[in-house]
Amino acid sequence: MSLADYFESTEGIGVLATSDSDGNVNAAIYARPYVIDENRIAFSMLERTSFANIQSNPKAAYLFAERGEGYEGKRLYLTKAGEETDRERIETIRRQRPSTRQPTEAKRHLVYFTVEKTRPLVG
Repeated sequence: MSLADYFESTEGIGVLATSDSDGNVNAAIYARPYVIDENRIAFSMLERTSFANIQSNPKAAYLFAERGEGYEGKRLYLTKAGEETDRERIETIRRQRPSTRQPTEAKRHLVYFTVEKTRPLVG
């Protein structure tokens, strides 16, 4: 199953792990990624700790645990590949998926990542 099909059809919870250039780690709950193609994903990010971390260290990991019994899911190992701040483009991509969060006027970034490796959640 492709990453696009997987994230389109699978319910669950995601965690994005980042660290700054000194190795200080942060983990944050993140929605499912926007799949650009099989090798690239994107996240809509506010200017908070995860965003600050990837400015100094482009490596990140995204863990997605599927809803239900057991421990099914994916781990994606990522490298930042770019970003944009075009508000219209970000809102267009965000409308692809209903959100439970209220819109905010805070500055958003659409951050692109190359998927370096994909592994199952367990094993």
